[in-house]
Amino acid sequence: MPSALAATATGSFQSRITIQAECKVQSATNLDFGTYGVLDVNRDATSTIGVQCTNTTPYNIQLNAGSTAGGTVATRLMVNGGATVAYQMYRDAGRTQNWGITNGTDTVAGTGNGAIQSITVDAGSGAVHGHRDHHRRVLNGSGAP
Repeated sequence: MPSALAATATGSFQSRITIQAECKVQSATNLDFGTYGVLDVNRDATSTIGVQCTNTTPYNIQLNAGSTAGGTVATRLMVNGGATVAYQMYRDAGRTQNWGITNGTDTVAGTGNGAIQSITVDAGSGAVHGHRDHHRRVLNGSGAP
């Protein structure tokens, strides 16, 4: 029986990928003010947004007026049944810096590092609004029964 001859051939190829600048909101927790009857004092809450951007990509996080008619970025509105409650969203835990939609004025800016960065939103009822937490406050006497 004849013997089989084997040959070896070699070659090369290149592997490549192009990474483009990109940002994604990877997560956002609900802003929950809790359960109350009469809103006779401000109610505060926070939310966290997880933002992921490619390394060195600048970003701005804007929070709009929301979907309830009559709301603005200065005073947002939420409706539950027949009650409308005003709230505000803030960029700082002291709840003094409104969070809106104007870059360089009332948004949160940062630079991506490839990892998810936490952004906090502070809110207040009676007033309220990639990871960072959002700070909010519900205003007392804001229309809730």
